[in-house]
Amino acid sequence: MVCALGAAICFGTATVLQAVATRAATTGGGGDAALLLRALRQWRYMAGLALDALGFVFQIAALRSLPIYAVGAALASSLAVTAVVAARLLKVRLSGVEWAAVGVVCAGLAMLGLASGAEGDRAGSTALKWAMLGTAVAVLLLGLVGGRLPERGRALTLGLGAGFGFGVVEVAVRLIDSLSPSSLVANPATYALLVGGGAAFLLLTAALQRGSVTTATAGLVIGETIGPAAVGVVWLGDRTRGGLEWLAVLGFLVAVAGALALARFGEPAPGGEAGAGAGELG
Repeated sequence: MVCALGAAICFGTATVLQAVATRAATTGGGGDAALLLRALRQWRYMAGLALDALGFVFQIAALRSLPIYAVGAALASSLAVTAVVAARLLKVRLSGVEWAAVGVVCAGLAMLGLASGAEGDRAGSTALKWAMLGTAVAVLLLGLVGGRLPERGRALTLGLGAGFGFGVVEVAVRLIDSLSPSSLVANPATYALLVGGGAAFLLLTAALQRGSVTTATAGLVIGETIGPAAVGVVWLGDRTRGGLEWLAVLGFLVAVAGALALARFGEPAPGGEAGAGAGELG
């Protein structure tokens, strides 16, 4: 669980840095790819990517020893990290409700930590590996056309797509059972991980810039937690400690609910003034 929380800290801090860089890159034409290229010229965005890379290493380590549902909930808690980091480093003022949501996330993770068993012992089927690759390609296609989606529902669609992409990464890590070059090349899960992760970053960048931050983040949390958790339990054999199934379910729901409550963190206030959160980051 320490690695999962380490990943959440890295991802949450990276979000603050990337939010600043992404909003600074809004000037200029072009689609989502052009937006991403401009963001890559910002040192904050590059620092955020470095933290994302470190977080990914922690995530892989966590997925090798914990059920997917526990890791997914911990990664969703990166929203709490984002709120706290923004409050400390950028002097963003959090409301009492937002501090309460941070506490709810922590309580849910504590319950999950107590109830989580070891990772499932089932090997993923070949069909599941191909299904993950197919999902990753679908997410990539969504990223390529995301900027052309109707404004209504765009942020939710892009956020969900990003969540599904990150969810593919979570499952794909478990489906890679050998790190030998020949096995990696022959395993569809390897390509699912690469395509899903890259597409998720593209969609998340577009979602945060081109729509409601609240809606996009809520879609992200839902997409990266529920689906992968179900895959882990149904197809990979993830379980809890004996007799603590109820605590794991409760902890998962509490942690995700707290993360969704924090999804509004960063939404600009009506009238163009930033609210408490990443809306002030630009």
